Amino acid sequence: MKEAAPHKSMPQNKGIHYGWVIVIVGTLTIVACLGLARFAFGMLLPAMRDALSMSYDDMGLLGTANFAGYLVAVGATPLLLHRFSPRQLISCGLFLISGCILAIAISRSYIPVLILYTLVGIGSGLANIPLMVLVSYWFRRERRGQAAGLIVIGSGFAIIFSGFAIPYLNNRFGPDGWRAGWLLIALIVLLIALFATALIRNNPAEKGLEPVGKKSLDDYDPAITKGRFSSVQILAHLGALYFVFGATYVIYGTFIVTTMIEEYAFPEASAGHFWSWVGFFSLFSGTLFGTLSDRVGRKGGLMVVFSVQTLAYLLAGLNLGTTAVFGSVVLYGVAAFAIPAIMAAAVGDYLGKARAATGFSLITFCFAIGQTLGPAVAGMVAESSGTFTGSYLSSAALTGCAVILAFFLPPPGSHGDA
Repeated sequence: MKEAAPHKSMPQNKGIHYGWVIVIVGTLTIVACLGLARFAFGMLLPAMRDALSMSYDDMGLLGTANFAGYLVAVGATPLLLHRFSPRQLISCGLFLISGCILAIAISRSYIPVLILYTLVGIGSGLANIPLMVLVSYWFRRERRGQAAGLIVIGSGFAIIFSGFAIPYLNNRFGPDGWRAGWLLIALIVLLIALFATALIRNNPAEKGLEPVGKKSLDDYDPAITKGRFSSVQILAHLGALYFVFGATYVIYGTFIVTTMIEEYAFPEASAGHFWSWVGFFSLFSGTLFGTLSDRVGRKGGLMVVFSVQTLAYLLAGLNLGTTAVFGSVVLYGVAAFAIPAIMAAAVGDYLGKARAATGFSLITFCFAIGQTLGPAVAGMVAESSGTFTGSYLSSAALTGCAVILAFFLPPPGSHGDA
């Protein structure tokens, strides 16, 4: 490792700080591990259902299996980070995703796809968790929300791409269009894996730099800060909020295209274009709300985001027509990836760099439980009722409660390990 003597940290003030290279690579990593591996799934699902003779239950279980794999990775990541660097885990996760998606593209029955998509979830967790932890190492508090926000918009680019590419491939290749879609995704993920392996660095010291941002009170050690709230309470509070996000956003992301096609009689291409609007508006999501949380605090940022999501789910569940669906898509996109950005910044604020990996993994475990349960429950409800309306309205109720829960989040520095 290169020495990071103070007089050698001056290059960060000349030209572009390498932290922003980490952001660019991080954005591409999110394109691969979440954007394409997860959000393209909703576009591919209708054609896969026909080809593999899946029921609503099967569709929900497939999404749940992916999130269960993600849950396993989240639980293992803190232990793995003691033996492997973030760069190594991110690379392994991306290569695993690419290989498994390639295998999905040539699978002929449901069970192999179920197993492979579970492994894709594991790869997604191995790539995503260490990546978000890097934010606390490369950026001080005043820039963490902005940096995390820029990283998470990678999912937006992937949504835009899938909204146009998947319908085109389905038209071009007919019943095998979904296979062509997965093959293309596997290739893109492989290229990003090679790119990330070449450019990711684990901390600023490896480049002889200091983190981006001015030194301030964000350099305190939370372990010696005493107050009314313990770190366990803080993590439980953040974890509960992240659970609600995981349980609700994934229902919408998994089933809204199916809802538009089967309940609103949208042509597949039109539904894909609507889904692309989610991607477009989500490009502003992480940066907008991440920067907002830098200025007004993580509590205020979370309250605003959950309020926007509540309205989005209400519009999707109230059967108010095409205009309401479009409004729902816009609101969902605007707020889609703001919560992960704020959470990544919040963990660094509350726990500091030394414990950021463990803290983020723990609250992401709560998030993963939520997103594991969400598709399965929504699929079972839709199977019995024939509609996803109840799931969208339940999601709105949960995010409404999250607005209230976020209000009681204490400011950083008001906790200790008592």
